[in-house]
Amino acid sequence: MELAERALPVRMRRVAVVALAERARDVLVAIAHLGVIDLSGPLGSGEGPALEALRRLESARRIGSTITPALTRQAPDVADLERREARELLAGEVELDRRRASAVTHGDFLVFVGWAPQGALPELRETLQRLGAALVELRAPWGRQPPTLLAPAPAAEPFRPLVTTYGAVPYDDVDPTPFVAVTYCLMFGMMFGDVGDGALIVLAALALSRSRNPRLATLRKVWPMIAAAGASAVLFGALYGELFGPTKLLPTLWLAPLDSPTRLLAAAIAAGVGLLAVGYVIGIVNRFREGGALLALTAESGVPGLALLVGGILTVLGIATHAAAWVTPAGLAIVTTAVVPLVLGLRAETAGGATAILEVLIGVLDTLLRLFSNVFSFARLAAFGLMHAAIGHVVLHAAGSLTGSPLGDLAAAATFTVGWTVAFALEGLVVSVQALRLEYYELFSRLFVRDGRPFSPFRLPLISTEEAR
Repeated sequence: MELAERALPVRMRRVAVVALAERARDVLVAIAHLGVIDLSGPLGSGEGPALEALRRLESARRIGSTITPALTRQAPDVADLERREARELLAGEVELDRRRASAVTHGDFLVFVGWAPQGALPELRETLQRLGAALVELRAPWGRQPPTLLAPAPAAEPFRPLVTTYGAVPYDDVDPTPFVAVTYCLMFGMMFGDVGDGALIVLAALALSRSRNPRLATLRKVWPMIAAAGASAVLFGALYGELFGPTKLLPTLWLAPLDSPTRLLAAAIAAGVGLLAVGYVIGIVNRFREGGALLALTAESGVPGLALLVGGILTVLGIATHAAAWVTPAGLAIVTTAVVPLVLGLRAETAGGATAILEVLIGVLDTLLRLFSNVFSFARLAAFGLMHAAIGHVVLHAAGSLTGSPLGDLAAAATFTVGWTVAFALEGLVVSVQALRLEYYELFSRLFVRDGRPFSPFRLPLISTEEAR
């Protein structure tokens, strides 16, 4: 798979499966086994012998439990399934009845319509041909967005939850997972920079990867993400010279937060500007893919947004640092120029009439204010980095004030351990949430302007007749 294909969702094709009504079950079982078609159409209620049998079994039970539908290749005897209390197989037959009801009927034929990945079509076509069915590629309906299936990438999979928790990536947009992986770890490390704390996170992630506790199964899938965040904390801890707080056991390679809060704040703002700029670049690509050059040139998250950011930064730098005489005028010129396409884009979204001018003015003001607030939201990278160092300093000072005697040394060790443990747990949780907050509110708002729909194929496990018994 080429790099361009990995950066975009898997290409989808609108397909129709045409089958004889008498072979509908065999065809649906094959589709469910392959699990590569996201079927369209309203599902039926599943009314039939299988549903009635399942209801009787469920009404006889006092305690309900989750049923995972399953199928056998051959059509089962519903009465036999009820007698054996094979709830999973009955539920599977109910699902087949519901899917069959969603088909379009034409004489002796049933037509199932849906979306399938382009790469899965050859195997799907061959399987259906063996059953006397046909796979027909259809033209995608205008204005309807295909479902999104992100391209498989082992290195990116642990970071997928950061994206899917926010929502489904629109089909035309770039997969943001690599960008999210880098930015989340960067922001976490800058706020939680400590060699000792980061090393413990890495060790915890490695232990999690070897755990076989079923309760930790979900976390075990994302252990590389946890380890990467811990490694970033180790890196920034080395830059800050912090090892379980400002213990002075390590040299400061860059700056000490408590000694240079202003430099740390400037670095946080600069990092935020850089991340926003990259976010705008990705947003421009997404807007171009969604609506062409016109949308990319007029959307708030497109070229105007990036130009406003660049122009604003040049203007501030020119005024604050007394840079070359051309810097401030250049920044103001870029901002002024960027407002023109932004106004055109906002005007196109209004309904017209007397209120259009007011709506556009409010839209421009809102864009400028939100951009300003978004830039300074990244000040929390410095604030939490400074807070981590300050709490560490307090814990160290409290523990150090107790030393001087055997009992005092013991009390100091206990104070340090308890204080550090509480601080580690609370700060780790808060920093994780804050990094996610910056990701979603400041960066994702540039990447996405509409919602996608996740690819949800019709898939049921197929079991053998022996297993069914």
